[in-house]
Amino acid sequence: MAVNSFWGKKNVLITGHTGFKGSWLALWLSEMGANVYGYALEPDTNPSIFDQLKLKDKINHSTGNICDFKNLKKYIDNIKIDFVFHLAAQSLVLRGYKDTLNTWNTNVMGTANLLEALRQSNHACVVIAITTDKVYRNNESSYAFRENDHLGGIDPYSASKSGTELVIDSYRSLFNQDNLPIRIASARAGNVIGGGDWCQNRLLPDIIRANINNIPIITRNPNAVRPWQHVLEPLSGYLHLAKKLKNSGKYASAYNFGPYSDDNRTVENVIQAALEIWPGIYHENINSSAPYESGILKLTIDKANTELGWYPKWRFITAITKTIDWYQQVHNGANPIEITLNQIKSYTAA
Repeated sequence: MAVNSFWGKKNVLITGHTGFKGSWLALWLSEMGANVYGYALEPDTNPSIFDQLKLKDKINHSTGNICDFKNLKKYIDNIKIDFVFHLAAQSLVLRGYKDTLNTWNTNVMGTANLLEALRQSNHACVVIAITTDKVYRNNESSYAFRENDHLGGIDPYSASKSGTELVIDSYRSLFNQDNLPIRIASARAGNVIGGGDWCQNRLLPDIIRANINNIPIITRNPNAVRPWQHVLEPLSGYLHLAKKLKNSGKYASAYNFGPYSDDNRTVENVIQAALEIWPGIYHENINSSAPYESGILKLTIDKANTELGWYPKWRFITAITKTIDWYQQVHNGANPIEITLNQIKSYTAA
């Protein structure tokens, strides 16, 4: 992949670069010629896409906890950062119920630690803070949420991400009051799928594990509606937003990144589409004892369309096909780096 005229030689910090989305973003930016710095805990899945992509050999990898302000500030003080993509988080709804205090601490105070460290560094940079589509107060209607709708997730993960948005708003005000050359925007993505996600209790990884082990696919709520999108969709939105924000502070606000409205589908739709490509065993199973999760969740992406000129490229079936293809090829012995790079090239050429 040729060096990008914008991203080439830029110093880019990714927090949470060892996770699923962070790893895809780190590889993409590295291939475009950016000097990528990563600050995160070690991967917590085995396998992990971070290891599969051999990113320790491609970027400046550092291990650290964003809840440790002293070490985080020391790290940031030693880098002349141009861009920050803040993805470090506790990102699982069910884990939020079991590990509630850590969820709040990581998502809210971790974000505050990062922004305070940047504030004290007083260095010009652009910050894209990644939250979630679950930040909105959900009344379980078919309404598609807009960026100015009320925040207020119910479960610990969603609520903590709503709190993260308040931290971002507060620091945006502080940066302006202090006349600091730091611009910050938040990005709220839909349900992200793609090769290399190995987390527990996520739909596509659960489907893949079930198929590999020839066991039935188990679901919590097959009728739940979500805004499904391939991982490259929101990542392209984050990159697009960062470039816009670098040129003008008017983009320092929140943006939704999701699919077209007719690509909002049920969990069962996803399973059926996946099994068309990689046949497996599925019987509908509604777990009435599972913790609360929203039944219907949709996003409106009009603001990203009109203000950023960003539109999705891969529709629902393409997103499912690309995701299943990644896992199938890796399962059959193909090189994960080559597959991932080929999908990035295919996406950028679309």
